[in-house]
Amino acid sequence: MVTYIIRRLFAAVVLLFVISLITFFIFYVFPRLGGQTAESLASQFVGKTQSPQAIEGVIHRFGFDQSIWVQYGRFIKGIFLGYDYDTGTQMSHCYAPCLGYSFKTNELVSHSISQWLPVTISLAVGSSILWLIFGVAVGVASALKKGTLVDRASMITALIGVSLPVYFVGPLLMLAFVINWHIFPNPGYVPFAQNPVDWMTHLLLPWISVAFGLAALYARLTRVGMLDTMNEDFVRTARAKGLPERTVIFKHALRAALTPIVTIFGMDLGFALGGVVLAEQVFNLPGIGREAVDAVNQSDLPVIMGVTVVATTFIVLANLVVDLLYGVVDPRVRAS
Repeated sequence: MVTYIIRRLFAAVVLLFVISLITFFIFYVFPRLGGQTAESLASQFVGKTQSPQAIEGVIHRFGFDQSIWVQYGRFIKGIFLGYDYDTGTQMSHCYAPCLGYSFKTNELVSHSISQWLPVTISLAVGSSILWLIFGVAVGVASALKKGTLVDRASMITALIGVSLPVYFVGPLLMLAFVINWHIFPNPGYVPFAQNPVDWMTHLLLPWISVAFGLAALYARLTRVGMLDTMNEDFVRTARAKGLPERTVIFKHALRAALTPIVTIFGMDLGFALGGVVLAEQVFNLPGIGREAVDAVNQSDLPVIMGVTVVATTFIVLANLVVDLLYGVVDPRVRAS
């Protein structure tokens, strides 16, 4: 098991390095291959007053006048060791992990992301708990009541949930629970440390809108997995040994059916931590996803790169956790 963990950790580090290289090439090398010069790249960050002196200053600050590998080394050095940035008026030190400096907002990208990250984490973690609990619970109930009214109603609800996107469910929930019935306050973000109750009530509707479709998907997958494992020999053996039905279902059948659920949960959680773009846009939450869209609209290259690195890191780490959980959920992984 220790060897398995070390191997997965090493693979994750290598993958993060490859992702950083690909990200850098996409934003710095590919535009050059498309015919853009250092001056044309720098002109995107100057603003309306594009004097030769301003363009030359941006070229120097971004390092567009240096070789590609020097620029990549500077990018990696910033992530691991930090970097000093010339903002035009003063030198600004960016501590590791440094993801660049935005000359449009005149802020360090890492500082901006640290302000957006709590919103995205709150939204992603809260909604993931909802979709996992309700999805698995409905799937198990549907499998145990196969062919009954409970099964049909659950699958019809799951089909509806998969078909309804966040930008439809979100405004509908706001219209019903905020505007008409005044049950919940207007969605927003309140820091957890400031008031945990307000933090939960202001994020409950965004959680539900994100979790609704995914819970439906998890319910269908859990139902299929449970129906398959309930017919396996080890389940029949457990029943023949006289084990209680609850033990047979939750300790044997459900545990074996959770392997694909753990896989997609890691992927979904990783993507959610990288930015729940639609939910943040619908509910006007200042998270990573919404700010990334704004950065794209403003052609704010350092912010786009920083968000890309952070989002892919979350996805890689989520998959790493999933790989490690396989050994806990499925003993066959430890045996192999």
